[in-house]
Amino acid sequence: MNTLNFNHKLTAAFVFLLWIQVGQAQGQSRQSPFPENMIQNTIQNSTKNSRSNGLKKVGIGGQSIISLNGNWEFKQGNKRSDIAVPGEWAMQGFEVSAGEIVTYIKKINIPADWQGKRVKIRFDGLSSHAVLRINQQKIAEHEGSFVPFEADLSNQLKPGENILEVEVSALTISDILACTSQYAAHTVGGILRNVTLLALPEMNIADLRIETDFDPKYKNALLKINAKVVNEAAAPLDGIFSLRYTLADQKGKTVLQKKITLNALAPGKDLISKQEFKVLQPQHWNSDIPYLYRLHTELLQDGKTIQKNQQRVGFREIAIRGNELLVNGKAVKLRGVNRHSVHPLTGRSISKDLEYQDAKLFMEANCNFIRTSHYPPSEEFLEACDELGLFVENESSLTWINHHASPIWKTWDYKDEKFLSVMMNANLEKMQAAINHPSVIIWSLGNESNWSPLWQKVQDAVKVFDPSRPTAFHDQCWGGFNNLGSKADIANYHYPAANGPAATDTMSRPTLFGEYAHLSTYNRRELLTDPGVRTAYQLPLVSMYDSVYQHKGNLGAAIWSGIDDTFHLPDGRIVGYGPWGALDGWRRPKPEYWGMRKAYAPIQVKNPESPKIKNGNLILSIENRYDFISLNQVEIEALVDGKRVQVNGDLAPRSQGEIKIPVQKNTKEVYISFTAPRGFVLNEERILIEKNKFRIL
Repeated sequence: MNTLNFNHKLTAAFVFLLWIQVGQAQGQSRQSPFPENMIQNTIQNSTKNSRSNGLKKVGIGGQSIISLNGNWEFKQGNKRSDIAVPGEWAMQGFEVSAGEIVTYIKKINIPADWQGKRVKIRFDGLSSHAVLRINQQKIAEHEGSFVPFEADLSNQLKPGENILEVEVSALTISDILACTSQYAAHTVGGILRNVTLLALPEMNIADLRIETDFDPKYKNALLKINAKVVNEAAAPLDGIFSLRYTLADQKGKTVLQKKITLNALAPGKDLISKQEFKVLQPQHWNSDIPYLYRLHTELLQDGKTIQKNQQRVGFREIAIRGNELLVNGKAVKLRGVNRHSVHPLTGRSISKDLEYQDAKLFMEANCNFIRTSHYPPSEEFLEACDELGLFVENESSLTWINHHASPIWKTWDYKDEKFLSVMMNANLEKMQAAINHPSVIIWSLGNESNWSPLWQKVQDAVKVFDPSRPTAFHDQCWGGFNNLGSKADIANYHYPAANGPAATDTMSRPTLFGEYAHLSTYNRRELLTDPGVRTAYQLPLVSMYDSVYQHKGNLGAAIWSGIDDTFHLPDGRIVGYGPWGALDGWRRPKPEYWGMRKAYAPIQVKNPESPKIKNGNLILSIENRYDFISLNQVEIEALVDGKRVQVNGDLAPRSQGEIKIPVQKNTKEVYISFTAPRGFVLNEERILIEKNKFRIL
């Protein structure tokens, strides 16, 4: 299958990283159109002695991982205080000015059984520039926010207590190009996400790439696994090393187990083991039934496990055909919302429980798509989306480049090559961290920016890094001020008029309305005097999304926005861009949330105000907007004057038909609801009957 031609089927759900590095590889390597090491060097240009890594290591016996979350010492000038990690410093009462460097300090004791292992530290996200020191020796440096990076501490550690220092500054170049702090109306700085210490054997699995590739009938699949193994020992290691892969279904039953003997590996060298395994009739992963397998990967030395990793795997494949996006061979329609990582009291640093709650609340509002505006999400959020069946557009931390909203571009040249490494790094590190998640179906290069030759270079690198997913770029694909010829795979338009969906049918690419249906936010006086504005939001939204659904070229749309972006600073000020969410910051649904659920319901009752009564049945016209499941997989409950009646229905995905509900001549009320296979109510209607006239509540 041709992975580079988007007129043909793309191979696989989450393709392996194209390794453009010096080192040995098992099997033939793919050729890159870029100079040798270009991509890896681009990352390292702003991540000195650190590296991005998406591999989740699982310790043997639970002893190889230590969380460093909790209280740290915070040094600002001559003042020392305690600070919570993860967390924004501003949300904890610390004011740090531009150019100022503050230091996070943590005493760490290395367990005795870690002796002889490689000790790494992993930061899941930090804003925006960091210098790492251990025992006053500089270890690594990293520029960029909301992306994981790790560094090796081994050579500088000593027995007993060690002092870890992280020097952090905000408002650096990556913050400016992302408008991170400008957008949040306060300085977003600090260690925002988890910090972890981990110990690895000297021979270890450094990275893992997983790809699934279906046959033309989408019946059987290949599981492709690419493991990067490194020898970080100073001297040759004894023994025979091998990899063992075990794929298990949701009940824990082994579907596949294979053992691969590795070639000998000299100290300081690495290899890539590329394997393909046939899996017969795997369950598909999609937004309606997100079936996940679990892949256990073990590194063995003379048959004994010395490292293991576990990774959830979803069998799914993405393709673009004309102006449609296909998942597992079927065109999909995205019912979406934009989502910020935010809480009023903790800002851009939120808990694992809240990450899951957000995904669940949007699923229950009938969303099947999240755009992660305007930076990459956490690992925990992506895991929730994998589990709950939410498609994700993973966006890089780049926004408003040469946009009037960012005043810096009045003096800076947005085509200046000096910005390329930061733009490249923001994309590639994000991808490396998230590439194995089946929920991620689109890579967004950046938000509301002017296309330039720099973006074209980023686009080219992204397509080499992962040819299996399409790219998006949030400009205006027609008639907009920043419509400068984006070459992303998916066209974008923000805030289309009512005729916008029809215009997409003339596009050669799928067209996504990356932002639309903005909630009422800035008309504060009207909201205070007429709260019905919030309830009325449903009416035009239903009409607009009906049009989105009807037009083939319209991939879907994402409401602006999902959650209020407001920050309650400790000094009493409330800042942020606005209370524009269908959920408030405390995750309480607003009236617009229920309007979103109604508009996005995949089972629609088309005639609740004008049904027919014939031969003792109330006849409702039903539309099944699911992409993958039939109506007979949905639980239907019907009550006639409060008494349950039997109702059957079976409609294929993307089809229309009728449901008949037995009624009496004197029936006064009919209630019908539709419940998803995952147990939440999709849609419901209450119809009052008065003298053969109908009214809905």
